[in-house]
Amino acid sequence: MKKTILAFLMALTICSVSAQQLKSPDGNFVMNFALASGGVPTYKLDYKGKAIVKTSKLGLELKKDDKSLLNDFAVSDSKTATFDETWKPVWGEVKAIRNHYNELAVTLKQNGKDRSMIVRFRLFNDGLGFRYEFPTQKNLTYFVIKEEKTEFAMAGDHTAFWIPGDYDTQEYDFTTSKLSEIESLMKKSVTANLSQTSFSNTGVQTSLMMKSSDGLYINLHEAALINYSTMHLNLDPKTFTFTSWLTPDAKGDKGYLQAPCVSPWRTIIASDDARDIVASKMTYNLNEPCKIEDTSWIHPVKYVGVWWEMITNKSSWAYTDEIPTVELGKTDFTKLKPNGRHGANNANVRKHIDFAAQHGFDGVLVEGWNQGWEDWFGHSKDYVFDFVTPYPDFDVKALNAYAKSKGVKLIMHHETSSSVRNYERHMDKAYKFMNDNGYDAVKSGYVGDILPRGENHYSQWIVNHYQYAIEKAADYKIMVNAHEAVRPTGIARTYPNLIGNESARGTEYQSFGGSKPNHVTLLPFTRLLGGPMDYTPGIFEMDLTKLNPDNNSHVNATIANQLALYVTMYSPLQMAADLPENYNRFLDAFQFIKDVAIDWDDSKYLEAEPGQYLTAARKAKGKQDWFVGSVGGNEARTSKINFDFLDKGKSYVATIYSDGKDAHFKTNPQSYAIRKVLVNSKSKLSQWVAAGGGYAISIVPATSENSKGIKKL
Repeated sequence: MKKTILAFLMALTICSVSAQQLKSPDGNFVMNFALASGGVPTYKLDYKGKAIVKTSKLGLELKKDDKSLLNDFAVSDSKTATFDETWKPVWGEVKAIRNHYNELAVTLKQNGKDRSMIVRFRLFNDGLGFRYEFPTQKNLTYFVIKEEKTEFAMAGDHTAFWIPGDYDTQEYDFTTSKLSEIESLMKKSVTANLSQTSFSNTGVQTSLMMKSSDGLYINLHEAALINYSTMHLNLDPKTFTFTSWLTPDAKGDKGYLQAPCVSPWRTIIASDDARDIVASKMTYNLNEPCKIEDTSWIHPVKYVGVWWEMITNKSSWAYTDEIPTVELGKTDFTKLKPNGRHGANNANVRKHIDFAAQHGFDGVLVEGWNQGWEDWFGHSKDYVFDFVTPYPDFDVKALNAYAKSKGVKLIMHHETSSSVRNYERHMDKAYKFMNDNGYDAVKSGYVGDILPRGENHYSQWIVNHYQYAIEKAADYKIMVNAHEAVRPTGIARTYPNLIGNESARGTEYQSFGGSKPNHVTLLPFTRLLGGPMDYTPGIFEMDLTKLNPDNNSHVNATIANQLALYVTMYSPLQMAADLPENYNRFLDAFQFIKDVAIDWDDSKYLEAEPGQYLTAARKAKGKQDWFVGSVGGNEARTSKINFDFLDKGKSYVATIYSDGKDAHFKTNPQSYAIRKVLVNSKSKLSQWVAAGGGYAISIVPATSENSKGIKKL
């Protein structure tokens, strides 16, 4: 009898330990962890009593191992904790971020192998983050991941806003469909740009945004992607269950780990209010605090550049159409025939410096300044860049001195052509060259197939390269804007010199055939959750045949929409991407780009619906000025907002830049109207937005001088 009672009590103890519950600080989220039959770790997540993620499995499949980290586990320890801090970002949407969560760390012991793994859960008021941790241990030191098997079992056939899974690019327009439709639509839409051949027809990328039929907004992503492969998601269309799918390396392996180590965080952000998704700082909070002691050299940048003219093929990156045949840096380009279209020439750069100085911009980006573009563009890539040798019509020292005399800085450009080892060999020399010549920011690029051959843009090896470049740049006090790199996962909290990334379909695609008008209503719900994007907004001339008769593309936006992007697409790095001559045609509209801040004390999301619209209000850093931006989607709409974010009892002058009555992104994109009104915290605005349109508002405290003759809204 005593043995029976003892066995019952032991079983009860094991059951209570293996089933754990965790609640968010506000109690709205409830996460349950349990070991299923066979010792399989599982979790489930509810929000306000509704299922966000149904019971889903956890674990990793290992390579060359008779027992993966998937089953036969028992709970050997369980610890809970609460954490609450407020930290100040170097730059950001707000001046302070609260990091408040409840934590559960479950230590799992694997039967028969004497191996342990910790699953750490952190539950915030905006969602759940969890990761795998591998402590120092005798029987699990070096191991190779064959596949991570984390599941996200959705509770229904949600509407999803997705881009196809791809190991080398994120530069797709979004598709909106039910989960059950992804497979059929994938087969129709996947192009030759999809690099992998083994990925299923249901694979999608994170950040993945969804909406349930009962009004829950759900986002799946990852945070703190360090020394690990980027996660994609494969969908079982019958059960609506996503399973993680890591990017392989050239050998097909998904990751090489050495204990002690951790995986990135897997994140689930959810709410019944779409505004909470875009306002979430959970991704940043799951990253480590800033590791740069002195951040005084890191600063937001508003810039113009010699770029759009090359993107539209009005100008050329290359100095000549001839192909040099001798060693890079030893070619005498003065003996080669110039093509007459080289954009990075002294006169053109000086023109951009003058324009930047006249209108108060911080920097001028110049692409195509260095030798090597002739062979790289459509040729062998054997003639690789060295990042320090200019063309004969680009005088590095003279141009930087001229920029300095005007209070402007040139921004460096490093196109690696994805020859990663070559870039690493030259990196110290290239960064020192920047220090010696007055550059403090670099735009890097990784266009083309990765060299060494067979590597992908998002495997563990190349993810480590991107991180190495950021940390090496910090040693030289250089800010980085990486294009074609891995999508950001909040790492800018730890290394805020990463002031921007591309890593999504940016404005350049408006010159390559266009993007959907609602594209900019989806990026804040997806790509921007991990960090700011160098989207390069501000295009005023939408008919690109006027720049290049051979370019028949059309920018699918109105001028008012382009102005609004400086507020809705948060970034401490903002480009006025069009040509100076196009801004000179619309100087009254250009005034908003000049005025708008790029660093903020506070941000409020006033309206939000993925794929349809987004309206944000932001307060300029250290000032009383506010700026509002609203972007619409494929159809016209009426935006209705109030100004209760303003200080009570104060009056403000609001300058409203809106779509004209006849505006349309395709037929009349340059139709806009500008009006001034007096507003206060009780004011309300009803503003029509054209298809592919928007509006922007600058708001400054009213004085007797600036408010004279202006009527109330």
